[in-house]
Amino acid sequence: MTLAMLAAAAAAQPIRFDDLGLDPVALNLGFFAIKWYSLAYLAGILIGYWYLTVLIRQPGSPMARRHADDFIFHATLGIIVGGRLGYVLFYQQKILEHPLDVFKLWEGGMSLHGGAIGVILAIWIMTRREKLNFLRVCDYIACVVPFGLCFGRIANFVNGELWGKVTDVPWAIIFPTGGDLPRHPSQLYEATLEGPLMFAILAFFFWKTKARYEPGKLFGIAALTYGAARFFVEFYREADSQLMEFAERTGLHMGQWLSIPLIVLGIYLIATAKGRRTRVEPTVGLDSVA
Repeated sequence: MTLAMLAAAAAAQPIRFDDLGLDPVALNLGFFAIKWYSLAYLAGILIGYWYLTVLIRQPGSPMARRHADDFIFHATLGIIVGGRLGYVLFYQQKILEHPLDVFKLWEGGMSLHGGAIGVILAIWIMTRREKLNFLRVCDYIACVVPFGLCFGRIANFVNGELWGKVTDVPWAIIFPTGGDLPRHPSQLYEATLEGPLMFAILAFFFWKTKARYEPGKLFGIAALTYGAARFFVEFYREADSQLMEFAERTGLHMGQWLSIPLIVLGIYLIATAKGRRTRVEPTVGLDSVA
């Protein structure tokens, strides 16, 4: 066998996750451990908040800085409560047999769809109390969501969880909990589509068009983009072990079924956005901003 053939054979070997040197724990103090997953949530919230303050400084913002400050607290609760309850109801209903286990967040188990519902509910509560336009606030919040989605998926990869189906692609990875089989690093696929790609799409429509003056349009674009990305990646992702039978019976993963309403909602909001276009008045002068 020639050196070229040996090199090709070595290159064809799948990557072993253990060789990447990744550890779910970012900092271990012995009596207390900080995991990358927790830092991912924190980074998503903080960077998302910073970007939100940039957006609301632009003409025509539907909220003031104090509303953004108030929203962060409500959004954090919405993400945690909605994400956990969504996981229990959609993916692991057996937890309800021991209700106190619902509060064991340190054992993992969060649903992005549930977290999204929690955040939307938080927005509804805040806008109702402050008499703000619900859909326009949703539009601005949607633009910052990709940060959290991206960091969360990267944390899934670092944890070696939620891996993909068996494959022979050159970048396949053998995960410790996935058996001795090479699999799609589907967490990274989702991180890319739900993070940089979704951010770029929303940033284009926010900064280069008048979409932010059409209530629900940016929210709709985010829902459609996330729903389509999640639906697509699920074809390469292994279904949760407790839902394998469900996937075989219905032909789709739970994540895909949950993404269909998002896709439909996104299309509806985008199609009807122009009919909700609002006149946004400037602080001074007579001409409207849009």
